[in-house]
Amino acid sequence: MALLGCGVVGTQVVRLLEEQADDLAARVGVPLELAGVAVRRRDRAREGVDPALLTTDAENLVTRDDVDIVIEVIGGIEPARSLMLAAMKSGKSVITANKALLAEDGATLFAAAREYGADLYYEASVAGAIPLLRPLRESLVGDRVQRVLGIVNGTTNYILDQMDTHGAGFQEALEEAQELGYAEADPTADVEGFDAAAKAAILAQLAFHTPVTAADVHREGITEVSAADVAGAKEMDSVVKLLAICERVPGPDGADRGVSVRVYPAMIPRSHPLASVREAYNAVFVEAQSAGSLMFYGAGAGGAPTASAILGDLVAVARNLVGGSPGPVEVTYASLPVLPMGETVTRYYVQLDVDDRSGVLATVATEFAKHGVSIQAVRQEGLGDDAQLVIVTHRAPDAALSATVEKLREFDSVREVASVMRVEGDE
Repeated sequence: MALLGCGVVGTQVVRLLEEQADDLAARVGVPLELAGVAVRRRDRAREGVDPALLTTDAENLVTRDDVDIVIEVIGGIEPARSLMLAAMKSGKSVITANKALLAEDGATLFAAAREYGADLYYEASVAGAIPLLRPLRESLVGDRVQRVLGIVNGTTNYILDQMDTHGAGFQEALEEAQELGYAEADPTADVEGFDAAAKAAILAQLAFHTPVTAADVHREGITEVSAADVAGAKEMDSVVKLLAICERVPGPDGADRGVSVRVYPAMIPRSHPLASVREAYNAVFVEAQSAGSLMFYGAGAGGAPTASAILGDLVAVARNLVGGSPGPVEVTYASLPVLPMGETVTRYYVQLDVDDRSGVLATVATEFAKHGVSIQAVRQEGLGDDAQLVIVTHRAPDAALSATVEKLREFDSVREVASVMRVEGDE
């Protein structure tokens, strides 16, 4: 086999291959031998990696005759895509942890796997060590998955957890996450929701057998989550989490009208199992028609957990090669449309700083009614300059809720829209 990349994850893959060599050989039926490791620079010290295995010629490595499996952990779009395509064209099976590439151009990779009869496995691309994709891909293939809901980014979960449990501000919690190694020096991919959106696209494609890319996913990050949002959630006995939500949307006749795929911070009740997912852990709920609700929980990132998922794929692919039969191929026969966020039915929590005078509540309630948004609960707090209205809506099209909030910003009696947050969980 060949390994592309030898950073945090790659070095852990090499370590596990060496430490578990006998067990892996027994599980597969033949020894698993590392033929080479492609790196950008050979002169860097890599603990536990034989320097003789290192090469800077990745193109040659993936097409060598003594390589039958290629493991890609370099990340990014190029040269990862070209190398994986070259490997499959040469008859090699591919294992990857590359969520960004799968979410942007997975269709090209899946088509190549089908054309050349190669395996393409990618368990490590979503939720690290948690066995999540294989259950969707194989265990639940005979069922109808209705919804996937979860926390799929450990960095943002750590930040929001610190804001909730210790009262930390966003910047303070982010800096702590960086010090602990949970967040990169440039945390944009995590805190702006790009990482979670890529994972949501992969989950939706598997769950609903329909093509979904990262560009199809409605994405909002956590940089705008304020202390007021967190405090408002506490008052509702809720917690703020960055959620990835993928679900079928039925039409009037009960048939699928399309799918909704979105990532955003939302309030969830503390009674919900996802509310107790703390620090940098991940957890995902899968709701299927026959199997019911399933929950997957564990370490969602890190060198060793990700390497564990890669080795699980490696054993599966190696067994397929020994047995002479390829693994499952992705099928996107459904081709359901991905619906725009405006058509998605959601609930809102809205906190308004208002003038302390009669008639304000009636005026605000009338505006919600004009847009067809029903109010579930309303609470009036404070006096004078501290006067506030706290409103929780019933489920309504997101476009109607957004339009209502924007209109309220124009009201003279509304000094400030202090907090706006979507609400998930039971009404």
